[in-house]
Amino acid sequence: MENRPLSPHIQIYKWHISSLVSISHRITGIINFFAITLICLWFAFMLLGEANYQIINNFLETFLGKFILISITWSFSFQMLSEIRHLIMDYGYGFELQKTKVTGLLVIFGSIILTVLIYLFGRGFV
Repeated sequence: MENRPLSPHIQIYKWHISSLVSISHRITGIINFFAITLICLWFAFMLLGEANYQIINNFLETFLGKFILISITWSFSFQMLSEIRHLIMDYGYGFELQKTKVTGLLVIFGSIILTVLIYLFGRGFV
């Protein structure tokens, strides 16, 4: 009897853009769930008074706070573009190997570009 695996696993499976986008889509979905919860709590603090709101606002001005905001912005951007890709695929388009590579790269680089544009817009540069 041979010592072969019964199904493909990480040692022999070749990674593709589609698998990277698919796994990242699931991860960003979980991240976005917690991000929306934190955003709702932040807004709830506004109801409890300006002092409570100011604590969170001061945190968001730190390097770590800005990093978290930019990360959440990228996560939402990635999720949105990936959902648009899935919607197009639900209509039966884009299943060819070359098209899945192109749309996967569009999602990855588009989310980065969209995050930069949102940051520049928020800072008043755009």
